[in-house]
Amino acid sequence: MQWKKDDYLITDEVARLDRDAICGWLANSYWAANRSPALIKKSIEHSVCLGLFHQGRQIGFARAVSDQATFAYLCDVVVDPAHRGRGLGKWLVKTLLEHPLCQTATHCLRTRDAHGLYEPFGFVRTEYMRRSANPA
Repeated sequence: MQWKKDDYLITDEVARLDRDAICGWLANSYWAANRSPALIKKSIEHSVCLGLFHQGRQIGFARAVSDQATFAYLCDVVVDPAHRGRGLGKWLVKTLLEHPLCQTATHCLRTRDAHGLYEPFGFVRTEYMRRSANPA
């Protein structure tokens, strides 16, 4: 599927994703800096992914992990710094929430600093528990 807005395009075509660009953005994030490129690429293959493009070049990414029934976990929402401040992150989140594979009973995510991005979509702050092989 594709969505267009001005000179921007969002697609869920996984084959079009620039995995090296995605790995670079996530390497510079606080939440995924410790993920290896191999782990990031594997996560892409097992998620609902959206690529954001401008003039044929990927400039953003978002993904959701979902059982397609009870929950969808939104994660890895990133926009290239040169394109931030234009509402593109909000458009990515809106499109991901409306995606047919994310029509679930619950949507969840975890963020340390982007509450203002997600709260307008109805997300509320809650207690979070985690078990991980990598406690960072």
